[in-house]
Amino acid sequence: MTSNVQSPDKATLDQVLSRIAALAPMVARLAPDIEQGRRLPAELVSALRSARIYGMLVPRRYGGLELDAPSTFRVVSALAKLDGSVGWNAMIGHLGSLMPFLVSRAFCEEIFQDGKDHIFAGSGQPAGKAERVRGGWRVSGSWPFASGCQNAEWIAGTCVMMEGGSPIDSPDGPGPMTRTCLMPAERWEIRDTWYTVGLKGTGSHHVALTDALVPDESFFEFPFGASFASDPIFGKFAEVLVLSHGAVAVGIAEGAITDLVELAREGVTQLFMTTPLVETERFKEGLARLDADLMAARALLEAQIARVWQNPERATAKGLARVAEQLQAVVWITSACVRVAESCFELAGSRAVYESSSLQRRVRDLRVAAQHFAAQPRNYVTAGAAVLARLS
Repeated sequence: MTSNVQSPDKATLDQVLSRIAALAPMVARLAPDIEQGRRLPAELVSALRSARIYGMLVPRRYGGLELDAPSTFRVVSALAKLDGSVGWNAMIGHLGSLMPFLVSRAFCEEIFQDGKDHIFAGSGQPAGKAERVRGGWRVSGSWPFASGCQNAEWIAGTCVMMEGGSPIDSPDGPGPMTRTCLMPAERWEIRDTWYTVGLKGTGSHHVALTDALVPDESFFEFPFGASFASDPIFGKFAEVLVLSHGAVAVGIAEGAITDLVELAREGVTQLFMTTPLVETERFKEGLARLDADLMAARALLEAQIARVWQNPERATAKGLARVAEQLQAVVWITSACVRVAESCFELAGSRAVYESSSLQRRVRDLRVAAQHFAAQPRNYVTAGAAVLARLS
């Protein structure tokens, strides 16, 4: 069957974006619940499901919208502009829906046979051990950062594969072999650990298994595994996964600038000043600089995802070197967005310090997003090696 992913339906994207715009009042109303409950409320999850957020990348033959990655990035950024936690969980959820396609055709058909969108969560950290036993693998572990696990129907965790009490050597180079298991959410224990400074509503708790028997057919290689499906996304999954963090950062930073402008337009006059903040040269100059920084971050993100998506080659290499350029871009994009949000906070003055201000939440959310592996400055080392190789 021929895929239409490379020529996405613009009308479908416009429809999804329109639904997101309609969600804005609900997200604003539920903002305190998102923060205090440390998860997305069921009402909001249901609305996101109705907006088809979780099925954006799923091929149409499995009931999805089959949008391209540049389109879904626009959606994720739009949601992150409304609320960082909502955008983050949308990023995780819509990419997580592709995990069954890395398992097997039979696994996919079992999950998507009802034609509905399903919610996936998981952790890519190799925090578990899978010991080979009769009938499959005996799995135990506690995996951190399983965003959206409380709303998920399926949860994944990455394991070091063991036999006879020792790690199995990786077929791709030095180190142990790791594989990820995907099982129904009811098989997992959710441990209440997500007490954080930002992205509070993502519900990124630990998930755990204890001596769980997992069959061979529930394991796959993450994120560099091959898919049985020929759709373009499956030859670019690792690259899209890395760049998606940039989409969240750009959306949150855009929300920060919007918050700043709205606050200034309320006629705020700062202490010892006679001119309203919005009319001062300092504000106008600062706003222009911040907007330019955001435009640069967005342009780099759009250029990177377009380059990845338009590349006709199906990537097969494994390891960080494959995604060095995408990591380089995301580190820079996220750092730029952190600077934008923090400068917005500074320009806003004392009114931004209250918990009622969404601007202070943007700063906290971006600071936590910047701690993710994909956005860590140490990735410049991998990127630098790639630059040296390219310029040699």
